[in-house]
Amino acid sequence: MAKIGFIGMGNMGMAIMKGLLKSMPPEEILFSSAHTDKMEKISKETGVACAASNSECARQVKYLVLAVKPQVLPKVFAEIKDVVTKEQVIISIAAGYSISDLAEGLGGQVRVVRTMPNTPAMVGEGMTGLCYEEALFTEEEKATVEALFTAVGKTEKVEEKLLDVVASASGCSPAYVYMFIEALADGCVKNGLPRQMAYRMAAQAVLGSAKMVLETGKHPGELKDMVCSPGGTTIEGVAALEQGGFRGAIIKACDANYEKNKRLK
Repeated sequence: MAKIGFIGMGNMGMAIMKGLLKSMPPEEILFSSAHTDKMEKISKETGVACAASNSECARQVKYLVLAVKPQVLPKVFAEIKDVVTKEQVIISIAAGYSISDLAEGLGGQVRVVRTMPNTPAMVGEGMTGLCYEEALFTEEEKATVEALFTAVGKTEKVEEKLLDVVASASGCSPAYVYMFIEALADGCVKNGLPRQMAYRMAAQAVLGSAKMVLETGKHPGELKDMVCSPGGTTIEGVAALEQGGFRGAIIKACDANYEKNKRLK
């Protein structure tokens, strides 16, 4: 019997599986996917076996990751609800479905971990929010769930009521960061910097700035003030961003994806 199984092998499922393969033999992992050609290709590249069906995958593993989009979950529920047991740990990465929704869809007698990872997991710098009822899981099971996601980045355990907010903080926000990098590069290209150089410089500035926040523990506003000399060029740019509603636009984006998350199911 494999230890960990994946139903679905999109970007997130693949990222997590590749992270696990750095410290786990392929024989301990199993996966299934709706696309036969894709399954064969992944199996050949990774050495991980593919199951003949979702139900076969679910039947053969201790930890089962539902790595599918929310709209696909009802179909998956129908395929595996008569197979999964309370001895297994079910881990969902789908937005919008609560722990109770997931448990109900799987017949009620299951233990569920709900997570919200993000695409930087593909480069080992993911951020995953986790929630589950601690009393239902052993220490070993909790450690294994944690290891699943620390293999591709960092984790934070949160109350379930906050998981839709986690989608704003880390799940959706990479798209906003990419937009910022692209816009910043455009502004530099406009003033003469070569395009690819502009992308590299803008991306490195974002990476370095994020690292400053994480490693110094300083408030982002304090770090911003350190860059803004009196009467200097940076404060001039900050003023222009404020006039353009930069902060307000980001807050509105967070509100928009938070509301959408609540409507997904």
